[in-house]
Amino acid sequence: MNPEDMRTAHAAHAPSSYREQYHGYIRHKRLIIFLFALLLLVLIVVSIMLGTADLSPLDVLAALVGQGSAHDLIVVWNLRMPRVLTAIVGGIALALAGCAFQSVLRNPLASASTLGISQGAAFGASIAIIVLGMGSSAAAYEGLGASNPYLIVICAFAGAIASTLIILALSRFRDMTPESIVLAGVALSALFTGATALIQYFATDTQVAAVVFWTFGDLGRTSYREIAIMTVVTLAAFAFFYFNRWNFNAMESGEGTAHGLGLNVKRTRLLNMIVGAFASSTVIAFCGTINFIGLVAPHIMRRFIGNDYRYLLPSSALAGAAILLLSDIIARMAVASVVLPISAITSFVGAPLFLYLLMRGAHR
Repeated sequence: MNPEDMRTAHAAHAPSSYREQYHGYIRHKRLIIFLFALLLLVLIVVSIMLGTADLSPLDVLAALVGQGSAHDLIVVWNLRMPRVLTAIVGGIALALAGCAFQSVLRNPLASASTLGISQGAAFGASIAIIVLGMGSSAAAYEGLGASNPYLIVICAFAGAIASTLIILALSRFRDMTPESIVLAGVALSALFTGATALIQYFATDTQVAAVVFWTFGDLGRTSYREIAIMTVVTLAAFAFFYFNRWNFNAMESGEGTAHGLGLNVKRTRLLNMIVGAFASSTVIAFCGTINFIGLVAPHIMRRFIGNDYRYLLPSSALAGAAILLLSDIIARMAVASVVLPISAITSFVGAPLFLYLLMRGAHR
């Protein structure tokens, strides 16, 4: 009998007051997940509505079911839906990775940014744009090279994975603690940032501009083909993380307790870090640097859900998608006829929110 069945069976034989408390505990978490799913649906409709071609909610709903005018269908499915889907899938992947990192490393500051994954991707993109010459044409401003449209993506992904492998190698070579792994990630972030700056120093103005544009982050770079790739990776990562939900719950009580429950902590940490890095690296490689999603989304949901990973994982995924979609709406609508960098918006949205959560936690 698995732990969930044991808990259900225990609740069935417990006094009625305990059963009511347990069912209320479950209903509360499910209600929060439902409300965040509803919020995400509202943001999807709002994101599709807003733009130079104004659409009413009825126009959006009609286009989503294949009705409406040809103009509305083109605007919804060719122009706005890829951006919306990228925000949803990217937010889910980054939030899930951050949630897993924070659990296995037992550090609330663990995320793709603090572990050096984002900086490694930026270094890889710089290599492709400057060293391999993908920044010598206007195509580089769209994240594409003239000879190989995926070369920058491949190099960015390789840089992100290289950063992860270095962290994992250090952790196994020196038997580092989870706290030390995050500190090593911060040091590695500084190393990759310095290496990227050094490469830019010897680049042309066009190449430097291409690198800077890539690091800004852009949800409009992806087509349905890239969205399909990110979706497959994200679904696989979610399935893996949800399969490990009881392992995450065990690790919340400490490594000693997890060992006592028969969990191989080092193996669990290694596998989940690899899967989390793979999911976040895929999104960053296609979309550029996106900050704070993996850091903030799990913390927000912990305030509502708690640390039960049966519900924290899906709720964090919904929160990550909602935050990134809201940030994209702000990026598109803050200044007329200009799309602001998504990484700057997520930082402005995420940093104050994270500081608020920290201050509220300290007050408690």
